[in-house]
Amino acid sequence: MKYLLMICGDESAAAHANDGCGGWTEEMESRGVVAGGAGLRPPDEATTVRVREGELLLTDGPFAETKEQIGGFVLIDCADLDEAIEIASKHPAAGYGTIEIRPVFEPPVLERPV
Repeated sequence: MKYLLMICGDESAAAHANDGCGGWTEEMESRGVVAGGAGLRPPDEATTVRVREGELLLTDGPFAETKEQIGGFVLIDCADLDEAIEIASKHPAAGYGTIEIRPVFEPPVLERPV
C-alpha cells in the first residue's frame, strides 16, 4: 500500500533544512519502500491557486495561516499502516517536527479494450 509522509515543522524546523536525513533515505531505499519524495522551498516562496466563480485568484505565500508548514514529502510503498508508522518514526524530522501519514487513493485500473 502507498502512503504519503508529509514532513511538517514550525519556524524552528528551518534550522534543520540542510541536515539531510542521517542515513534514513539510504536505509529506506535499501528496504525498497521509498517511491519518491523531495524537500520543499519555504512557504513564503509558495503561490496558492484558487478558482472561485470562474475567477483565478493567486496568493503569494501559503494560503493557510498555521504554525506548522509542510517542509517535504516522501511517498512510500509498504505492507500496511504499522510499517508506515515504523518508517515515519525513524525519520529525523519526527524528532523536531511532525510527520503526517496519509494513505494514497489509488483508483481501480480500468481495462482497455483490445
